[in-house]
Amino acid sequence: MAAISMVPLNSVFLNAAQSGKQNKPNSNFGGVQVGTITYSWRSLPSGATAIIQYCIQSGISSIELMSNDVEEFAGAPKNPVSFGPPPGAKAGGPPPGMKPGAMPPRPKLTPEQETALAKYKEDIRAWRIAAPMAKFEELRKLFDEAGVTVHIVKFSPADWSDEEIDYSFKVAKILGAKGVSNEIGDAACKRLAPFAEKHQMYAIFHQHMQPAEPGWTFDKFLAYSPNIMLNFDAGHYFGSTGLHPNGIIERLHDRIISIHIKDKTGPKSTPPNTNQVWGKGEMPIAEVLKLIQKNKWPIFCDIELEYEVPEGSDAVKEVAKCLEFTKKILV
Repeated sequence: MAAISMVPLNSVFLNAAQSGKQNKPNSNFGGVQVGTITYSWRSLPSGATAIIQYCIQSGISSIELMSNDVEEFAGAPKNPVSFGPPPGAKAGGPPPGMKPGAMPPRPKLTPEQETALAKYKEDIRAWRIAAPMAKFEELRKLFDEAGVTVHIVKFSPADWSDEEIDYSFKVAKILGAKGVSNEIGDAACKRLAPFAEKHQMYAIFHQHMQPAEPGWTFDKFLAYSPNIMLNFDAGHYFGSTGLHPNGIIERLHDRIISIHIKDKTGPKSTPPNTNQVWGKGEMPIAEVLKLIQKNKWPIFCDIELEYEVPEGSDAVKEVAKCLEFTKKILV
């Protein structure tokens, strides 16, 4: 993986202030807000300030932010047990021997790791409940100064205590997000819906390949509350079902906060349901973006970099390429 130049954030913000708004990224093309998700930069050093730099360098002006970067910035206890990629996994590619699109199982923990993880869960719960909001306000200011908006924070808090779930919505609101996201499921939707209503925000749910299961439908989850919304993964939907994502988008557009955009092959292709460099797969990216643009729906379209990062490049450069791909469609 190529090295990436890390410019001190104070220099970035000073240059932006001196040059005015010209230095701030703008990835709204033809009325469609294109952004990305923190996961796209998983092969690079993590951290909220690093994420801001990646946004600026890629030209991205909105992001779905992973909560670990938020909490690390605010001084949360560190998880002593790492769930990093399996040995041999390449940036952007599936783990060795795993079907494309499948969720990798977590490795079995040793007794010592189990003990350390249990203590961490107690420590992080206590920290969240008592956490002052000043650090999150500071982080919001950094994003604002950089010209980047946070539209979702992925806390995935469905199995947290009531106090921690309240904390997640409070932090998301401070950061300017529409709500908190979680993986979709009955228990998660039932758990988070009342909190979303209480905080007058959204509980936003992301799916993988569940739509390919017989009888599976988004409607049962949306029925739990009007404050439940979708983070619709158009790539996983197409790759697993072979159906055009626009069918779901047209029908449920008023319940969709954001869409994950990626290029893939379909389920009957060779290889099936496999991530591709944008423009090399079969996902109808242009038709999805054009539909949203035509109807002026306020849906965030987020680049999810899942294909393997080519030799000599890095995730920032590849996100920038994907962004240019969307721009050519929309402008």
